[in-house]
Amino acid sequence: MEQQKDRLIRGTAMDGKVRAFAVRTTALVEELRVRHDTYPTTTAVLGRTVTAAAMMGAMLKGKEKLTVQIKGDGPVGTIMADANAQGEVRGYVTNPHVHLPSNSLGKLDVAGAVGTTGFIHVTKDLGLKEPYRGSVPIISGELGEDFTYYFAVSEQTPSAVGLGVLVGVDNEVIVAGGFIIQLLPGLSDDEITAIEQAVSTLPPVTSLLDQGMDLEEMLRWLLPDVKVMEEMDINFACSCSRERVEKTLISLGEQELEQLIEEDETTEVVCDFCREAYTFTRAELRELLEQAK
Repeated sequence: MEQQKDRLIRGTAMDGKVRAFAVRTTALVEELRVRHDTYPTTTAVLGRTVTAAAMMGAMLKGKEKLTVQIKGDGPVGTIMADANAQGEVRGYVTNPHVHLPSNSLGKLDVAGAVGTTGFIHVTKDLGLKEPYRGSVPIISGELGEDFTYYFAVSEQTPSAVGLGVLVGVDNEVIVAGGFIIQLLPGLSDDEITAIEQAVSTLPPVTSLLDQGMDLEEMLRWLLPDVKVMEEMDINFACSCSRERVEKTLISLGEQELEQLIEEDETTEVVCDFCREAYTFTRAELRELLEQAK
């Protein structure tokens, strides 16, 4: 079966008083699973996070980019996701090898892995002197509710966020995706109630995608008059390079570099986001040491 390309659509509804995003991230989440060797519960945790980040990236413009960092008290540790306005996304977790028994609903125990105490931090690089930073406490650990809370508190935009990852018996990602519905000023109470009811009756995102429902149909379920304004591909992309790793090594300072030179014949630096390994010989490190001086 040919895997569909990951894509995202953005639309508006109710005379522009509602903004809507829907995304399929199956290939992205599978790529991350393979690169990081994530166990099923962790696959769901990282998958939901990068799915939310992909849609938040689509809210940006030009060269703007953002980082989502989730630090809970659960066993996966810190979850990181980067996204930009071009649909490029990457992510990792501190501990990829976490798999917990299913929760009381028979689903992957995302909250158990993330934890229920901690924070979501969002940093946006909007090309200004100072990046925008927003933080909210984790309220459920299931992530959909947590991002809903983030938008309400940090960006003062009432939103509904649905995120899902379906993992198969062989640990492969079957489908992954999500939606964000944002309510803008000017909606009547009746309109808000209608949206809330539609959101509450929507089946899980993963079951809709698994049945072959496309992104437009999913948004139409929630917002019958939705107009799709744009669509874009979503891709895994990492901005690491040997040059960047060299700069990082130089920034460690002379003492640290001297220590690395003494300790081993070669030093290997692995990118957290893509697991690409960069190897440096002693001679190469000595060159960097000269630059550090």
